[in-house]
Amino acid sequence: MEEFFGYAGKILRVNLENKTSTIENLNRDDARMYLGGAGLSAKILYTELQKGVDPLSPENKIIFSTGPLTATAAPGSGSVNLCFKSPLTGIWGEARSGSDWGPMLRKAGFDILIIEGHSSNPVYLVIENDKIEIHDAFEIVGLTTSQKTSYLKQKLGKDFEIAAIGPAGENKVFYSSVMFGEGSRAAGRTGAGALLGSKNLLSIAVKGNGKIPVAHPQEFYSSCRESSQKLLSNPDNLGLKLNGTTGDLGKCDNAGDWPTKNWHSNSWGKGEELYDRFKKHNLVGSHGCYKGCILFCGRIAKVESGKWKTPVHEGAEYESISAFTAFIMNDDMDAAVHATYLCNEYGLDTISTGAAIAFAMECYEKGILSKSDFDGLNMDWGNMDSTIEMIGKIARREGIGDILADGVKKASKVIGKGSEEFAINVKGLEGAAHDPRSGKALALTYGVGNIGMSHIHPIEGMAYDAYKVDFGLIPYGLEDPKQVDRFEEKGKGKTSKLLHDFGVIPDVIGLCKFYIYAGLTPDDISKTLSTLTGWDIDGKELLKIGERIYNLQRMFDIREGISRKDDEIPQRVKKVPDFGKYATVPESAIQNYDAMLEEYYIARGWDLNGVPKPEKLRELGLNWIKQ
Repeated sequence: MEEFFGYAGKILRVNLENKTSTIENLNRDDARMYLGGAGLSAKILYTELQKGVDPLSPENKIIFSTGPLTATAAPGSGSVNLCFKSPLTGIWGEARSGSDWGPMLRKAGFDILIIEGHSSNPVYLVIENDKIEIHDAFEIVGLTTSQKTSYLKQKLGKDFEIAAIGPAGENKVFYSSVMFGEGSRAAGRTGAGALLGSKNLLSIAVKGNGKIPVAHPQEFYSSCRESSQKLLSNPDNLGLKLNGTTGDLGKCDNAGDWPTKNWHSNSWGKGEELYDRFKKHNLVGSHGCYKGCILFCGRIAKVESGKWKTPVHEGAEYESISAFTAFIMNDDMDAAVHATYLCNEYGLDTISTGAAIAFAMECYEKGILSKSDFDGLNMDWGNMDSTIEMIGKIARREGIGDILADGVKKASKVIGKGSEEFAINVKGLEGAAHDPRSGKALALTYGVGNIGMSHIHPIEGMAYDAYKVDFGLIPYGLEDPKQVDRFEEKGKGKTSKLLHDFGVIPDVIGLCKFYIYAGLTPDDISKTLSTLTGWDIDGKELLKIGERIYNLQRMFDIREGISRKDDEIPQRVKKVPDFGKYATVPESAIQNYDAMLEEYYIARGWDLNGVPKPEKLRELGLNWIKQ
């Protein structure tokens, strides 16, 4: 049989209902069309899931997927993507994490793991090469993510890599996460933890010793060395090791890219001060999320003593810290570090948790909810005693936490009284810690995102127009960002289409997305892929694959009822900020979002209701999809 270069070549399918597993061959034609990761997962889920399936029913499936670069010498190749129908949004769900778990799945012999059905009792799954076992998990019920990880490593062996949900996942909080590493790396967005909780699968341990076959070893390793040298020789990338993403607090605050007080503003004026405090008192060092990382953006943090004493741990990244500072108007960095640590231990998405608490604080401020609704907690802005209590209540679905655990969109429908106006979300997913009033391309990332209001799925639009990153796309038709006004709206639709096509690619090939921010271009990636797989892939085809997958995920959403009305962004996010540096900058407001959206649809080959036209689907090889 012809060798399948760049792939383990196998899919593992586990059915929790009858406690069985089967091993299937990976379809080569599908691999060539969709490459891997979120691409192959989209093909599988679109084909195998029925329209309207309840996300928390046994009929829903969750896929743990790697890409062709995962577990190879390519820099940045430590990813796993989780894909499913989201319990939070009811549409395409996707979350990515870096760790050694994804590479280990490939070493065990599998490109993809599909979890089906529902176990009648709590279980954990053990994968050791082709030995697959399902064990009762009563002894780890209720443990935190790091406790589950520690217990299973002690029981099975320290060489196993562990994926685990925490109490929030067991309680099916709609934005609960799956944690990797030592319970510190999150596949956080859209509720994968709740899906595993609904299936009674608390953890997955994996170990393997296989290798991925390489088509042209000499050329492949040469390409990997060239990419590594390019990344390491860029002086800007040293900042990732020194300051990580948390070091962007001041920059984003200054640029109007820091959502503040539940999006009342896009700046606070405290970003630099807070980071300086973090660097002096909380930062221990840097860490790579997997063994081959060369950028080391991960933060090791602590709170040495006092009320918020927190052990040394990996976390306290930009998004998480922002969710527990600017989102809720808290300037106690020790308390913010402690809050992000608790979220990881409970298995909660830090972004959605911070957003839910910001929403609750505004309900309290406006008198929509009272102290009695919060079991006596004072929910004034910045109150961290109450915030810490509320994190636990959400994780346990206790009191008002049970309502907030469903996300701000659903919570606002229950609470009513005008709270819908400030439940900041798109398609049910809470907004992340970047603001489109800093760079208008981000408005479209949020609006048309297949998972909802995520900054990184598929790409941070404001990185292009506000921070002038071109991603190596100028040869492919991207206007030079240095010539683009960040507040200009015309042209951002066409630009965003290209940015999104490329932004999908890391989640398809198993590459950490930060590596394209750090300098890897379509040409770099296509060269590495070609020498790995033996396929002749150039940058143009790579972008076409990205376009194909973006449209396939869009069709998944359309099948679930998504249309143009769902691509709207909240009114508050469009308006001139209520306070802060940009309150006197009227051009920061998003003035004609509809025109941007229509320009995007036209560039995509979609109709004016946001549906890909039949000829576009044919062009992309997606004519098998029924419309």
